[in-house]
This record gives sequence, C-alpha cells and structure tokens, in this order.
Amino acid sequence: MPLAPCPICQKPVPPRPENTSQPFCSRRCRAVDLGRWLGEEYRVPDRQAEQQEDELPSDGEPRRHDA
Repeated sequence: MPLAPCPICQKPVPPRPENTSQPFCSRRCRAVDLGRWLGEEYRVPDRQAEQQEDELPSDGEPRRHDA
C-alpha cells in the first residue's frame, strides 16, 4: 500500500507507529500547518454569512420583511 503524502511538503508519510506527527511527515510540517491556522490562512466557510450576503439588494440596503 502506498504511503499518503504529507499535506504540507508532499513527502510520503510513514504510518503512525513510526511517526508521531501523523498525518504530517515531521514535526516541522505539523508546526507549519498550525502556523497557517493561527495566521488565518485556512478558513472554514460561514454558510450563514454567505446566505445573508445573497439576500442583500443591489443598493446594499437590507430588505425589509414587513408582515
């Protein structure tokens, strides 16, 4: 079975018993990934904010939902 690539450097990643940094190939790549999360380079999409943006009219004013 081929080894999975490291998500940072693409080198083959040894299985967990041989590598405590799994799924990364090394502690360095694990730290690079953490730094990217802390630096907000990775983001989880906010579906609710996207839906609210879609509901705005073209003039930028929120629509009124009068009953």
